Amino acid sequence: MSEQSDREAIIREIAKKTVRYVLPNTDAVTVHRDLAYCDDLLMNIYCPSPRPDVRAPIVLIAFGYPDPQAGVRVFGPITSWAKLIAASGMAAVIYGPSDPVADVDAALAYIRGNAERFDLDSQRLAVLASSGHGPVGLSLLMRQRGLACAALLQAWTMDLNGTTVVADNAAQYWFSDACRGKTVDDLPADVPLLIVRAGRDQFPGINDALDAVVTRALARNLPLTLVNHSTGLHGFDCDEDSDISREIVRQVLAFLAFNLKA
Repeated sequence: MSEQSDREAIIREIAKKTVRYVLPNTDAVTVHRDLAYCDDLLMNIYCPSPRPDVRAPIVLIAFGYPDPQAGVRVFGPITSWAKLIAASGMAAVIYGPSDPVADVDAALAYIRGNAERFDLDSQRLAVLASSGHGPVGLSLLMRQRGLACAALLQAWTMDLNGTTVVADNAAQYWFSDACRGKTVDDLPADVPLLIVRAGRDQFPGINDALDAVVTRALARNLPLTLVNHSTGLHGFDCDEDSDISREIVRQVLAFLAFNLKA
């Protein structure tokens, strides 16, 4: 089997999964589909039930793989997160990138420029990133100002102190090592950051990299919230049917809603 076939098989398997947390009316959210945000690249926007004279805050779900179809097809984990966000009173943005770093900036620019069209508040923006999408989410915080908060879920982050584990895994699993050459000192000092850690993550080195980021963030006294699921495996939000898994998903949604004043 070729590398491309291997990749497609992995994506198909992951696409079947959904988050093991349920909110009422997640299937009743409004979805604006197939919006061209940059040339022929498309995004979907999941919006909450409209409220008179209230524009919804926005959560951009970062995507770390070069996959132009990612924002418009049914992709279980990300789609279910988008529905949960919308059911919680915030809008969720899913997009498909060709170049993960350049296109996340393009997606953010489109949202900011078209927020009023969809009754969204461009002044209340957050970022959510998980797994291999983590470096793109972190790099967005380094480049863009005006973001209210960010949440990283069992995510790859960046190489610090001369390590190469993130770069090595980015090459192996095809995600963008968007923070290459950067450090925690490049993160803004005033943007709340939530990090969810899977204590028994199967990917060697992912927690070593994450722990180094947390250590430096605490040394800088950044506004950091850490949630450590000590027995959690990678992807526990989708794979683990437990009260603690669902509670952590609820905490992520509450963190976003609190900082976005949703």
